[in-house]
Amino acid sequence: MMSSFLDEGTIIEWLWKLQLASGVLVTLLTALTPARIPYGRYSGDHFWSGWLGFVTSLKLPARLGWFLQELPAFAVPLFLVLNVGGNYVGGFNPNILLLGMFLLHYFNRVFLYSLTIKGTATPLLPVLFAVFFCLMNGYVQGRYLTHFVSYDTSWFYDPRMILGQVLFLLGMAINIHSDAVLRGLRKPGEKGYKIPYGGMFEYVSGANYFGESLEWTGYAIACWNAPAAAFALWTALFLGGRAIQHHKYYLEKFEDYPKNRKAFIPFIL
Repeated sequence: MMSSFLDEGTIIEWLWKLQLASGVLVTLLTALTPARIPYGRYSGDHFWSGWLGFVTSLKLPARLGWFLQELPAFAVPLFLVLNVGGNYVGGFNPNILLLGMFLLHYFNRVFLYSLTIKGTATPLLPVLFAVFFCLMNGYVQGRYLTHFVSYDTSWFYDPRMILGQVLFLLGMAINIHSDAVLRGLRKPGEKGYKIPYGGMFEYVSGANYFGESLEWTGYAIACWNAPAAAFALWTALFLGGRAIQHHKYYLEKFEDYPKNRKAFIPFIL
């Protein structure tokens, strides 16, 4: 541990611990209360009242909202590499490859996925929360990989690095395919929700969430450090809760919904 109370290493440690604690808190709130994050199919929920109800009623265009909320996770670490530099920046090394995995995901989410969103509006409040989270996480992951952890070239061939990359790419493929399946459910002008089929949707209701969680699990294994592990666990907790909510929604809405389909983890949960 660094000696100074407010040195950067200590701040980063606080931030990833805060991230982990927030994941546990959101999971508990999801499990113990009827409140749901007012986003997507739940954006019309009226659980919140008063000033919070007013805030949750404010909206942005869906594509703009997604672009803005994900952008910091791409821009912050890229800025750290290009303008701040670091102890482990320069040449191609495991640190740069690991940070490249992080940036690859968010390049897709910011510049490609955002253009395919079909929704008309998204609530402002979740966008603001996501902006804060992506700012914090982009800083923690980017700064840690450029200043606070060093991998020698042998890490390229370490089984954890190889396994992590395989899981990351597999999860990304599942995530992208699942998003494509969801986009294809509705024809132009159609509204409402349908049962998704194909790919990992044959096994879980939240196939896109499973894919993204698998991505970050692979990333954490490849990095083999606490901030990456905290992010992967937060992702699993948060997206797992969303997948369970979606699963309940499908079961309540569709009588013919496949009964053998799980919510988030194939054959398990």
